[in-house]
Amino acid sequence: MALKVMIVDDSLFMRKMLRDILVEEGYEIADEASDGVEAVAKYKECLPDLVTLDIVMPNKTGIEALQEIMAYDAGARVVMCSAIGQEALTAAATEAGAKAFILKPFNPELVTRVLREVAQG
Repeated sequence: MALKVMIVDDSLFMRKMLRDILVEEGYEIADEASDGVEAVAKYKECLPDLVTLDIVMPNKTGIEALQEIMAYDAGARVVMCSAIGQEALTAAATEAGAKAFILKPFNPELVTRVLREVAQG
């Protein structure tokens, strides 16, 4: 059975890029969200196996959304995505429960390897 992934990014282009990579690798796309508020609501609806979550988004940051998702489901497997490799954001996301990080622009091999590792625990 294919793992269900929810993609969260405020950029439609980035969501499409990730969707294409994941579908090619056999993942099922559970849902997509374009900001942190939508991400939390949709997570609760579809309970995906994995989440890719952008850090910098409108309405609610990825880190704020991560904190809410982890409070709702301590077992959530969330991979943060960002074009910003700032230590402070990485540390805050790790502290909040992120399992891994993927830097943009996306490298398909890296994306699939990281998601596979997170899925396997």
